[in-house]
Amino acid sequence: MKLMIDDAVWGFSEIFSEFGEVITLPGRQINHKSLLDCDVLIVRSRTKVNEELLKGTKIQFVGSTVAGLDHIDEAYLRENNITFASAQGCNANAVAEYIISAIANLSNDFNFKLSGKTLGIIGVGNVGSRLDFKAKQLGMNTILNDPPREANEGSDNFAPLDKVLTADIVSFHTPLIFSGAHPTYNLLGSHNFNIIKEDAIVINAARGGIIDETIWQNTATKANVIDCWENEPNINSTLQKSAYWSTPHIAGHSIDAKFMGSFMIYKELCKFKQKPIKNRIEKLINPESRTIEKNTLHETLNSIYPFIDDHLAIKDILKFEDYRRNYPDRFEWRHFKTRFDIVN
Repeated sequence: MKLMIDDAVWGFSEIFSEFGEVITLPGRQINHKSLLDCDVLIVRSRTKVNEELLKGTKIQFVGSTVAGLDHIDEAYLRENNITFASAQGCNANAVAEYIISAIANLSNDFNFKLSGKTLGIIGVGNVGSRLDFKAKQLGMNTILNDPPREANEGSDNFAPLDKVLTADIVSFHTPLIFSGAHPTYNLLGSHNFNIIKEDAIVINAARGGIIDETIWQNTATKANVIDCWENEPNINSTLQKSAYWSTPHIAGHSIDAKFMGSFMIYKELCKFKQKPIKNRIEKLINPESRTIEKNTLHETLNSIYPFIDDHLAIKDILKFEDYRRNYPDRFEWRHFKTRFDIVN
C-alpha cells in the first residue's frame, strides 16, 4: 500500500510507515498526478480534496489531521465510497490557550483586570466550550452564541448574536459555512459591525471569511487579534499592520495538537485496515516537565510560549507560509509546573 502524506503532518514516518510506503509532499503540491498510484491520502488544510484531485485515482481512504473541514468535499467522498476521517477537536485546547494568552497580554498592556470583563464567544463547540471554561476560571463573564446548539438544547445558555457582539471582548470560533440554516461567511459584516464597541477587542482564530475584512480594516476597535485570514497566505496588509497580534494561522499548532491530529487519523486508519493500535504511538509525546518561576499569569504564559514572536515573524508577509511550515515547538500548559494553577 502507498500513502501520500502532507509533509507537515506531525510524525508521519513514526506513525504511518507500518501501513506501507510513505511518500510526502508539501500540501499545496499534492495534485492529481502525484496520487495516481496511491491508496491513502493524509492531508492538512492546504490540500483541496475534491473530484479534481481524486477522480481516476486508487485512493480508498482520506484522513485530515486538522480540525477544519472546508478543504474537504465530503459529498464527493461519500458518493465514491472513499472512507473519510477527520481530526475535529484535535487542536481545541491549543486554540483556547492562544486566546487566553492574547487576553492576558492585552490585560497587561492596556492595564485592565480580567475579572468582570465580558467575553463574547461565537461558536461554542470544541474550542468555544474550552475557552468558556478557562475564561470563567479567571473571573470573566461569558456570553455564548451558537444557533445549532441552541436549536438542540434550548435558549437558556445562549444569547442572540447582536447581544454577544456588545461584549468587551468578542472571539469567533465557528466553522466557515456558506449556505444552509446557519451560514457563517461574513457573519460579522456591514449588516452588524456597528454593534461592536469602539473599545472592544475582536479576535478571529476560527476561519478567514467569518469576518468581512474590508469592513474590519476600516472599523475602530481597542485591539484586534487575527490568526485566520481570507486569501492565506496573501493576507490583508492593512489589518496585519494595525492588529495587536497578527499571526499566521498557528493558534492550534501546539505539538500536542499536531500529535493528536495524527493520532486520531492513525486510529481511524487502523480501523479501516483492521489492524490493532500500537501502544507506542500514544507515548510519542512525553516531554520533561518544566517549572516556570513567574508571579503573574501574563509572565507565566509568555514564558511557556511567547506568541508575540509569531506576530513579529510575519511582519514580512512573504514569510507567512514558510513560518507555518517550520513552526517552533510549542507545548501546551499541562507540561509545565507554575507558582499557581493555570486554567486547563
